[in-house]
Amino acid sequence: MAAPGRASAWDPVPGFVAPRTATATKTDTPVNETPQSITIVTRDQIDAQGAQTIPQALLYTAGVQVDRNGADQRADYIFSRGFAVDQYVDGTRLLQGVWAVPQIDSFALERVEILKGPASVLYGQAAPGGIANYITRRPQPVASGEIQLQAGNRDRFQGAIDVTGPLGEDRGFSYRLTALARTADVQVDHFRERRLLVAPALAWRNDDRTEILLRGEYLHDPESGAYYKLPAYGTVLPSPYGKISTSFDVGDPDFSRHEREQMSLSYNLSHRFSDALKFSSSGRYMRVNGDYDVIVFQRLQADLKTMNRMSYRAAETLDAWTSDNRFETTFSTGAIAHHILTGFDYQGQTIDRQDSFGTAPTLDITNPVYGQQIGTPDLFLDQRQTQHQYGLYLQDQISLGGLRLVIGGRQDWARTRTYDRLYSTTDIQKNNAFTWRAGLLYAFDNGLSPYASYTESFQPVAGTDFFGDPFQPTTGRQFEAGLKYTPDDHFSLTASAYHLRQRNVLTADPDQDHIAVNPNAQVQTGEVTSKGFEVEAKATLVNGLSLTAAYAYVDSETTRSNDGLVGKTPVYQPAHNASLWADYAMRNGLRLGAGVRYFGKTWGAADNSFRVPDFAVVDALAAVDLGALTSQLYGFDISVNARNLLDKTYVTGCQNINTCYYGTRRTVFATLRYRW
Repeated sequence: MAAPGRASAWDPVPGFVAPRTATATKTDTPVNETPQSITIVTRDQIDAQGAQTIPQALLYTAGVQVDRNGADQRADYIFSRGFAVDQYVDGTRLLQGVWAVPQIDSFALERVEILKGPASVLYGQAAPGGIANYITRRPQPVASGEIQLQAGNRDRFQGAIDVTGPLGEDRGFSYRLTALARTADVQVDHFRERRLLVAPALAWRNDDRTEILLRGEYLHDPESGAYYKLPAYGTVLPSPYGKISTSFDVGDPDFSRHEREQMSLSYNLSHRFSDALKFSSSGRYMRVNGDYDVIVFQRLQADLKTMNRMSYRAAETLDAWTSDNRFETTFSTGAIAHHILTGFDYQGQTIDRQDSFGTAPTLDITNPVYGQQIGTPDLFLDQRQTQHQYGLYLQDQISLGGLRLVIGGRQDWARTRTYDRLYSTTDIQKNNAFTWRAGLLYAFDNGLSPYASYTESFQPVAGTDFFGDPFQPTTGRQFEAGLKYTPDDHFSLTASAYHLRQRNVLTADPDQDHIAVNPNAQVQTGEVTSKGFEVEAKATLVNGLSLTAAYAYVDSETTRSNDGLVGKTPVYQPAHNASLWADYAMRNGLRLGAGVRYFGKTWGAADNSFRVPDFAVVDALAAVDLGALTSQLYGFDISVNARNLLDKTYVTGCQNINTCYYGTRRTVFATLRYRW
């Protein structure tokens, strides 16, 4: 727990700079004492930039990529340093299936933390790109809240409320209720998104020694957008028929749909036995149902205007359980201080999945005809996959003057059982692994903190390949060195260089016959190596100026793969990306802001046969504190956010000649907010 009078790693933070984190070490630690790169996006930054999703909240983060699927926002896929990032909520894993993929609404969050690089020593199963930890809004002992109404282009309407405060008098209970309802058209013709979110929470605190937090969440997306996949010809490659419209629907409004329903119940418990001993426990149960009907574009015919298509239907249910239990012990051996963390965690999930495929009529890009007869897809896959992972970990944070040494190790046991109902076959996969990490940092009194670290990852991979065979686990390792500069709680700068490698990487199945049957078919190509450097700065200055700036260089290469891919750069991965955002709050209540995001060229196919152009996008903010104009409107403010202000048409990336994604066109919305 934080010292009295000091904000903890879970508390609200004013401005863009968060000085403490619990993601990097699972202990409440200053950011400038963690020997690994970490980015924290605060609630104030989320609001200022008008981020409506978690990926949008990360658009100004160095080396992080969130829009590989372009304007498709049905699921959040985050990548860092060229590799996937696992998602966590309040420190416990957000497990997911193939189609039953949970999504956390950004309105329910206090902050988003990105720990870059492998993190298996503390978190067990983890992708080498890092982890994204979503810190939810927690009950507060002081009454406060906000109500907001929002309207924007594409018939967007949203209402939201967030209230918190004490329950009763001097009993230690507090509550929080966060709720949201939204409806909007999406970029593709014929489709909308609708969402309902309700998230109640109850907390009990006892004299700064014991804290219990219970939180529930219900999220329902009756409609969650459209399928955005398009061919390279007409998007990034020339076509005799010109550019394909960014609103073009490759499917059929009478058939396509995507519905998600998720429910979760979680707890966080902590008790301090003494100044030297603390116990913490957290856990979550989540159920996600995903129902998905879509007409899939397969490939263009030789005339470059006729689309071959297929029908696809998926129904999947995910039941997931996570639990993490840990002791923190502090003591000294002479001048050396130790902060030891010992823990045991568990992750388990059961996935029931049914996939069906069928035929669909062709579609002419130049003269699309919708409402054609589509047959019922035939069942292709019917399976249940159960996965369990147990882990024991130990970490010691050692301090000697300004010197900080972090060293830890972990043993994992994982078991995956896949039962095929169609063929009555069972496959069992068992994996054990030991991972470790070490980091060294020196914190100078002037705020400079040079550091170096080594980290590893291990991750059993849920799912099967085209033939139904379970995937093998991935492993990763990273060497990183860098410099942090945090002179106070209003400015932070991190510069880092790294060398990161992952084996057993999931990539698209190169067999086009497999893709024609299952557009999501994947294989494990072997090994990918990524090396580069990043610079990121955040500031909240006393004169009303807030800013964030970031630059990343990534040299990513396939070093062991299918024939012809060794030495190639993986798709979607740019060598350069950069961003800059600044906003200024004036004394008269006016606040103006603007930002620019640059994304470099990428390869559009695994064999590096064609390029996807680079692009730059401009965002903007204009807001007025109405209470500064008249005391009768105290607590009210109105803001207008614009994303892609200049309405640039661009492609975020391509996976192959038949799979490209347009980025989101101009989005403008106004928010009227009342806070108390």
